Amino acid sequence: MTGLASAVAVVTLLSACAPEQDTSEVHAPAPAANPAAVQAHLEFLASDLLEGRDTGTRGHEISSHYIAAQFQLMGLEEAGTDGYYQRVSFRSAQLSEQEPTFSVETASGTYDFEYRKDFTTGANTAEEVSEVSAELVFVGYGLVSETFGIDDYAGVDVENKIVIAVSGGTEGLPSEEAAHLGAQKQKQAVARGAVGFITLHTPEREAVRPFERAVLFGSGPRMRWLDTDGNAHGEDGQLKGSAYLDYRAAEVFFADSEYSLDSIFAALEAGERPAAFELDATATMSRESVFTEIDSPNVIGMIEGADPVLKNEYVIYTAHSDHIGLARDFTTSSKVNNGALDNAAGVAVMLETARMYAEQAAAGNPPRRSILFAAVTAEEKGLLGADYFAHNPTVPIESIVANVNLDMPVLLYPFADIVAFGADHSNLGEIVARAAGKHDIALSPDPMPEQAIFTRSDHYTLVRQGIPAVFLMTGFTSQDEDEDGGEVWGRFFAENYHRPGDDLPTLTEQYGGIRYDFGALFTDINFQIGVEIANADEAPYWLPDSYFGKIFASDSTVRD
Repeated sequence: MTGLASAVAVVTLLSACAPEQDTSEVHAPAPAANPAAVQAHLEFLASDLLEGRDTGTRGHEISSHYIAAQFQLMGLEEAGTDGYYQRVSFRSAQLSEQEPTFSVETASGTYDFEYRKDFTTGANTAEEVSEVSAELVFVGYGLVSETFGIDDYAGVDVENKIVIAVSGGTEGLPSEEAAHLGAQKQKQAVARGAVGFITLHTPEREAVRPFERAVLFGSGPRMRWLDTDGNAHGEDGQLKGSAYLDYRAAEVFFADSEYSLDSIFAALEAGERPAAFELDATATMSRESVFTEIDSPNVIGMIEGADPVLKNEYVIYTAHSDHIGLARDFTTSSKVNNGALDNAAGVAVMLETARMYAEQAAAGNPPRRSILFAAVTAEEKGLLGADYFAHNPTVPIESIVANVNLDMPVLLYPFADIVAFGADHSNLGEIVARAAGKHDIALSPDPMPEQAIFTRSDHYTLVRQGIPAVFLMTGFTSQDEDEDGGEVWGRFFAENYHRPGDDLPTLTEQYGGIRYDFGALFTDINFQIGVEIANADEAPYWLPDSYFGKIFASDSTVRD
């Protein structure tokens, strides 16, 4: 594909020729996904023309225009705030040329730490100049959970103090709950009055992700969406300083304190949770940030439901349309991070899913509930476009009954199973199993819980609003007995994910190309999930033992 017009023309022709198949949940023959349509969408969105679809760039605007044009072509209703668009204002913050400073004063003297050698930090989106000097308190892992009986702040007062917490601490907890708790560390510090937060790198973490790698990516631009008052949402101005500190530079923090750094690491190695205690030390941190404002759209279309009552409830499909833009490593043969699987594939699946609903509605068989399709921006910046929608929905948030999220299906092998993140928290798990079973595809448990994938995609922003959600991934079993699907998935993640190698030529060379036939199968399953949700008498509900249901859901959406 070399342009929008030719892509639209091809998809129009392909859509008109789509075959049909029968499913028991639909009262008339249901449309089937067309592999060639998935291919046409993916090839356009992953083309060099779009230069990696980075948030706020011309390439991402082109991709958004393409998606809106497809919605229009299919006859979807406009469901943004400006036609199909819901434009979002962002603040991007980058550290200034003036390097951040970090020092600690103890009874033994004052020590200055070297930026990028001993510590790293990011820009502050709340204020351009931020500095703080305060006493230090060690808070173990910095985790708090009544459900799991954890309170790493027990026995200490951190108000107007800078806390220092070791990385990790969620080992042994259920993977999805662990991912959520790990993401709440700074919020726990803020809730207790802390004014700064230091994360301590550990020898154990060094073996998994060297400190040098954290330095490489830790000082990049940070982004937040802006509220109507121009404030950066999610950035608490109370935390005036933050740092990620190498353990090899941290011994002086503990030299005059109750416990040495070596004793803390020994406790960690023994599987113990170190107790919190005050350090006989004061830290001083400063940094300067440069602000830039960026505007980028979510693109939202809708198919209205047919039931006079249930049409006021919504099932929402989400897929992020952005990627990470041009490569930082200019020694590679290609400068463009095309994001073919992440997430041109997810958007292609969503567009074909929307086409199937539109075809079914045109045949006189619309869903009972309304269906929203949202291509959201700035996922790669921290799920920001989806989070903006979750806080500024274009329909009442309480009327959204379920989310089906589409992000990075690895369509490189003939998968025999799928993984559904979130399936254990609501009755959506049963719906997914039935949808997959109709296509002889198994539902498998999370094969890599250590990756904490549940909190790393857009559905998580809607879960935090109490909305049951499910996010499908291709499983690790291949229908080809001579092929290890898990090995293919792992190789893609290690060698191509967030790199220029996530492009069509490289995927063809290394893996034999994208399996568009299985992209269509993946689409069929996701379509069937939404159809059952949309046509059921009862809306989806959280299970009573769901951790996320307990902390986010209203009582009316929890069932036995």
